[in-house]
Amino acid sequence: MREIVFDTETTGLDPRAGHRLVEIGCVEMVHGLPSGETFHTYLNPQRDMPDEAFQVHGLSSEFLGDKPLFETVAEAFVAFVGDARLVIHNAQFDMGFINAELDRLGIPPLKNEVVDTITLARRKFPGQRVSLDALCERIGIDNTRRTKHGALLDAELLADVYIELTGGRQRGLDLLGAAVETQVNVLVSATQLERRPPRPHAPSAAELAAHAAFLAKLKNPIWLLPVAA
Repeated sequence: MREIVFDTETTGLDPRAGHRLVEIGCVEMVHGLPSGETFHTYLNPQRDMPDEAFQVHGLSSEFLGDKPLFETVAEAFVAFVGDARLVIHNAQFDMGFINAELDRLGIPPLKNEVVDTITLARRKFPGQRVSLDALCERIGIDNTRRTKHGALLDAELLADVYIELTGGRQRGLDLLGAAVETQVNVLVSATQLERRPPRPHAPSAAELAAHAAFLAKLKNPIWLLPVAA
């Protein structure tokens, strides 16, 4: 199973008000664990950077001025995502911006299955804070590098949070246990198949005599040694 954990940074809160993407970060997960494959890019939003947004992610207009436009990375982004399940913290926000950018280019919106980790967190920790920082602290994930929001870093942290929210590591152990149990069962079955069948009859007088003669040739057999007091 392939999943993409992703996050975005923007110039504001509402794409309908002219706000744009400035960063996309994606982490690929395969069978519930990060594969090591990522997609990351900064973007030139072709507009100013409001101070409120700059305080969140620290990406200035000067820094973003020479970065690619979304139209130059859209094809690569859509190809990387493919038909994978998307894992997003506050999915409505990020999907709204991604699909608004795609719509500007006449590209169909993403129709992937989406898992919103805020919903998962609220079910697991009802009544408690479910920000990414709060979840990292509660679960025990090191987020000391997160002095500012950053799309790729946040996606990497969210991947670890998602694993814990869904019991991913324990599920992996269960699968390993099942595999080991299956191997043991196979070995037991093979041993049973190779065992000699029981004798169909009692030993004959000749066989008993031959066995006694063989034993008589043994010198100091262990079963005749004196037992220590």
